[in-house]
Amino acid sequence: MSKRFRVGILGATGAVGQRFIQLLDNHPWFEITAVAASERSAGKPYKEAATWRMDGDIPEKVANFTVQLCEPKLDCDFVFSGLDSNVAGPVESSFAAAGYPVISNSKNHRMDEDVPLLIPEVNPEHTALISYQRSNRGYDRGCLVTNPNCSTIGLTLALKPLNDRFGLQHVSVTTMQALSGAGYPGVSSLDILDNVVPYIGEEEEKMEREPLKLLGTFRETSIEPAAIGISAQCNRVHVQDGHLECVSVALERPADLNDLLDTFRQFKGLPQELNLPYAPKHPIIVREESDRPQPRVDRNTENGMAVTVGRIRACSVLDYKMLVLVHNTVRGAAGTAILNAELLAEQGYI
Repeated sequence: MSKRFRVGILGATGAVGQRFIQLLDNHPWFEITAVAASERSAGKPYKEAATWRMDGDIPEKVANFTVQLCEPKLDCDFVFSGLDSNVAGPVESSFAAAGYPVISNSKNHRMDEDVPLLIPEVNPEHTALISYQRSNRGYDRGCLVTNPNCSTIGLTLALKPLNDRFGLQHVSVTTMQALSGAGYPGVSSLDILDNVVPYIGEEEEKMEREPLKLLGTFRETSIEPAAIGISAQCNRVHVQDGHLECVSVALERPADLNDLLDTFRQFKGLPQELNLPYAPKHPIIVREESDRPQPRVDRNTENGMAVTVGRIRACSVLDYKMLVLVHNTVRGAAGTAILNAELLAEQGYI
């Protein structure tokens, strides 16, 4: 791809916005040309408006950008949204209506019938919904595309090859989710030290609902959800990055352990076929050690863009059980959004 795309970041001073800025530094296709945030930050140089929480320094070319308001007047070809869900909905819609493709990390539009909920290795064909969305909403070149919840992304990437080859009837998942998933300042230290918090607002509902859309079938003007029963329990634990998920599955067709191992190892999607810049070479990594995956050891595999699956074994209640690890702020958030944008650019939607 020879063309360079100019990128705006909405919610640029927040945790997800900062991760976008970090990951997009020196991207071969995308160049940040605008950063936007709330009235508190607008008018300030980015380096003064943002309390930088990422590793390393603010990329030099962004540090002196003047933060603008989140209004559709930005000098860019499309925007990434890291906005808080309290404000994201109408702001994102206003940008799409004004002609900006919006690739969102927020929850607000995920379950809209005409909005693709996208993981490029899982359901790239769902981007065809954009044409209907534009007609339905009266958009010209603007559109809304979302990536799922961070824990949903790891789970669904692991479920995709199993569903394609064997079919899925039931899924049970219990998560141990990292602190960074709560944003900054996040969970109080007095709540999480020496403790596990067994509740994350709306998380279980998202994990039970979003995979059904992701694994569903495109029907011209909507997505027919997959018929899989999913039960989720979500917990916050004292880990900085990396959501670890205990997953059990009931399959429609019989499979032995080697079948599962081969299915995971051979899995690749359209991003790998297209050699998209941010696509991991292997979207699923299998570990056969008895004590892997672990967040601290495995979360940065393939630059944080691979999901690691391990401890795959027979289940005495369902068919198989396993552990799934996803880097929640890279593959689970900004990284998938960047990969979504690369796919949209390759498909001509941007």
